[in-house]
Amino acid sequence: MAKDILQIWEKKSGERQKLYRQFLQKADKNTVLKQLPDLHEEAFAKVDCLQCANCCKNYSPRFKTPDVKRIARHLRMRESVFIETYLKVDEDGDFVVKSAPCPFLGADNYCSIYDQRPSDCHRFPYTDEDVIIKRKELTLKNTTFCPITYYVIEKLMEAEKGK
Repeated sequence: MAKDILQIWEKKSGERQKLYRQFLQKADKNTVLKQLPDLHEEAFAKVDCLQCANCCKNYSPRFKTPDVKRIARHLRMRESVFIETYLKVDEDGDFVVKSAPCPFLGADNYCSIYDQRPSDCHRFPYTDEDVIIKRKELTLKNTTFCPITYYVIEKLMEAEKGK
């Protein structure tokens, strides 16, 4: 079943946005949170992020002040030079990368600053935390480009149906 889900995820996630929205609106937070650790692990066992890297190719994490300081130090750059070289301020007032794909993504889909990456990258796709319920719009968007988010939402909905 899992393999079937992942083979058609891109098409299916686009078609199922309304269903996902309805599910997320009515989902019981505690029930969902109990299921997340196992589903998160299961999804990561089935999906190889290095084969995908859609998150790094199409979107940017927020670079918070501690991220900027840490990464600039790692790259041996002044923070102002790091910001000027790689970042811009988005409509929410957050620092994000200037270009897509992420300038730190290699041709092999490996991140050149992986150990220093922003906390948003480290936490993505939030399938093991309450962000999945608290930030419904973000979760919906993530289902459209992240097969792990798609897989977890599909499995949560399947479990809900089985009740």
